[in-house]
Amino acid sequence: MSFPRDRHLVVAAALVDDLARPTRLLAARRHATSQAGGWEFPGGKVEAGEEPLAALHRELAEELSLPITVGPEVRGPMSDGAWPIVEGWRIRVWLAVPARTDVRPGPAHDLLRWLGADELGSVPWLPADDAIVVVLRSLMAPASAHF
Repeated sequence: MSFPRDRHLVVAAALVDDLARPTRLLAARRHATSQAGGWEFPGGKVEAGEEPLAALHRELAEELSLPITVGPEVRGPMSDGAWPIVEGWRIRVWLAVPARTDVRPGPAHDLLRWLGADELGSVPWLPADDAIVVVLRSLMAPASAHF
């Protein structure tokens, strides 16, 4: 099936330690572009003819050399479940579990940190991700509750 190019769609993974009962979330700090120093979810732009989930897998392989298991979408307020980023752009986010926990930064990031629910406010998230972080915090269980 072919998909039309959606030049204004970005996809990202909210990488967690467990899809059913997440206690930790992986945050990635940008080191290139005007957003250097801001923390975000790994991902990137959907390419011409690419399905969003295929783009998500491609981006995580390119950015972190990381296969993932994708879980449910973290649906935003837009009609397609996306979250607004900047004028004309939107992002779709899925919960995902990395195939391994020894994740290292790739070309777009200089630092990665696993954060518990109570630590999500300890990094300066990119402004577009703030509302997503609020929803993710509500989905996360305290680390002590994980069996």
